[in-house]
Amino acid sequence: MVSVGEANQPHAVCIPVPAQGHIKAMLQLSKLLHHKGFRITYVNTEFNHRRFLKSLGPDSLDGLPGDFQFETIPDGLPDRDDDSTQDFNLLADSVKNNFLAPFLDLIKKLNRTTPPVTLIVSDGFMAFTTTAAQQLGIPITLFFTFSASSSMGYMKYPALVERGLAPLKDESSFTNGFLDQIIDWIPGMKHIRLRDLPNDFVTTNPDDKIFNNILEVMSRVHEASAIIVHTFDALEQDVLDGLSSMYPPIYAIGPLPLLLNQMPQHPLKSLGYSLWREEAECLPWLDDKKPNSVVYVNFGSITVMTPEQLVEFGWGLARSKLTFFWVIRPDLVIGKSAIFPSEFVDETKGRSLIASWCPQEQVLNHPSVGGFLTHSGWNSTMESVSAGVPMLCWPFFADQQTNCHCTCKEWGIGMEIDKNVKRDEVEKLVRELMQGEKGKRMKHEAMEWKKLAEEANGPHGSSSANLEKLVNQFQL
Repeated sequence: MVSVGEANQPHAVCIPVPAQGHIKAMLQLSKLLHHKGFRITYVNTEFNHRRFLKSLGPDSLDGLPGDFQFETIPDGLPDRDDDSTQDFNLLADSVKNNFLAPFLDLIKKLNRTTPPVTLIVSDGFMAFTTTAAQQLGIPITLFFTFSASSSMGYMKYPALVERGLAPLKDESSFTNGFLDQIIDWIPGMKHIRLRDLPNDFVTTNPDDKIFNNILEVMSRVHEASAIIVHTFDALEQDVLDGLSSMYPPIYAIGPLPLLLNQMPQHPLKSLGYSLWREEAECLPWLDDKKPNSVVYVNFGSITVMTPEQLVEFGWGLARSKLTFFWVIRPDLVIGKSAIFPSEFVDETKGRSLIASWCPQEQVLNHPSVGGFLTHSGWNSTMESVSAGVPMLCWPFFADQQTNCHCTCKEWGIGMEIDKNVKRDEVEKLVRELMQGEKGKRMKHEAMEWKKLAEEANGPHGSSSANLEKLVNQFQL
């Protein structure tokens, strides 16, 4: 039986791309919407929900408010029982071909048993949710868990095709300077090179599945009732202005961790986001270190590297003579375990810690952490900006190249490491980050951005105001 109050409560179904970074950002947004009065149904795939419960603990969802619930749908991939990241190509294909029917069934079930669904909040990279929204007559908001710059880059993929820039004509385009040409026709993004756009277009295969999926998704963005971008006005004002001229209404809401900090104590506050168990043992270790003395190293949830690249990073860190904390996922190294020679262990004894996962926000906000060697994922970038920590960037794929460009060239808080990583360069850049003049300037800039991020998420800040506008648009 649904009470009168419940019947009038807006009900948002929130569904992320089934990958760690997207899951985290969508769950953060879901908590904020719940705090603003929405009933929330959060949709995981069955595979990821099992991992979620394994990581957080089987009782982790007990005691949640009655109007915040989790549901699952199958991902259509062969069943497995491990902690490694799913193949992104297979996953993207399955999202496109297998998710619509179970998602429609879920919403129909919810409409029979709870207050009816009044809004779908979907990751911006899934076209099937727009189809579902239209079939069911429910408004849809698209949430781009990326920067405004990366979102704009993706939205211009159809224009890249029209201008003959994508897909690449042949293999020579990788080496002949083609990707170094300046693109000056994207609103709010002057002086950006083709190679600095999200790199899913960098293929010579016109039938590339991920590239074509993105083209399809971007051709339908205008069908949404609203678009949310995980950023804040001061950070990317020109690009947000460009997006607003193309797809109103656009809501810049972020950094989400700072907005969540404004929430009063609440049962949802402690609900974690990670598909891996976070090893908090690093925090007491950091407590013993001097302020701004530790290099934090984490390449995120999807980046992989060769054993040779791992060794180059390792020896670069060792030779810097600095203290470092390095998160090495079990599946970080392609086809192998991450094993270091005994000389490396001897060389770094007493000034290094290695873990398989960690509570990253707490680590970045720890006073002993002075720099972040990162893959430039957007959650990591936002968390680093929020903490005032400068970065060394080694982008791997998708939006990370754009994030790296903005971090290093637009915001002055990062330096890029060459794709063909060498220990000498790692050593030199780590030292510059932590002890050099450029590192000091970057730290100063990072603290300025931190201040602006905090202002944006304060009671009268732009992100707080944008969240209110979004809520008002969809409140009953």
